Amino acid sequence: MTFRTTLIALVAFLATLTAAQAQQQQQYRQQYSNNEIIDAGHRFFGTTSRELALLVERATQRWGQPNGYILGEEAGGAITVGLRYGEGTLYTRNAGDRRIYWQGPSIGFDVGGEGARVMMLVYNLPALEALYNRYVGLSGSAYFIGGFGMTAVTWDRVVIVPIRTGVGLRLGANVGYLKFTPTATWFPL
Repeated sequence: MTFRTTLIALVAFLATLTAAQAQQQQQYRQQYSNNEIIDAGHRFFGTTSRELALLVERATQRWGQPNGYILGEEAGGAITVGLRYGEGTLYTRNAGDRRIYWQGPSIGFDVGGEGARVMMLVYNLPALEALYNRYVGLSGSAYFIGGFGMTAVTWDRVVIVPIRTGVGLRLGANVGYLKFTPTATWFPL
């Protein structure tokens, strides 16, 4: 085989590989409309809450239409240093539904505990494997019996916007991260 033949075969192989990766990434890029997200939230939270619609609208104004979302439950608590654990299902248009777990530490002026139902809007997810990382962000909580809240965490170009409605007593602000995993774990680091 000559050098030219080898080079042509290598270029053809790389082009095929790149096309396959682009096709795989494209399947995660199909987006959800505001109405679809709000309807899923209403079914999940069991309410036709105006607050949910306003938070979804604010998120989509800032980051656009999500290409996935997570519905789940979580619990957390803090006395300056905090921990949060959750589990849910990731929904995407073409990749199907996947069970997902998250956990993460935080530190800040934060005290209390809460249990929450969570809808996480997922933006710019190129592939499922990109979700399994640590997403850093600032968070503030003000729960007195119950309420809605929204924050954002990011890694690389992927943005995840948790919208929580919970019960408990928690007040404060912190910095931390959420680590997403395909299996449950108690180790948040």
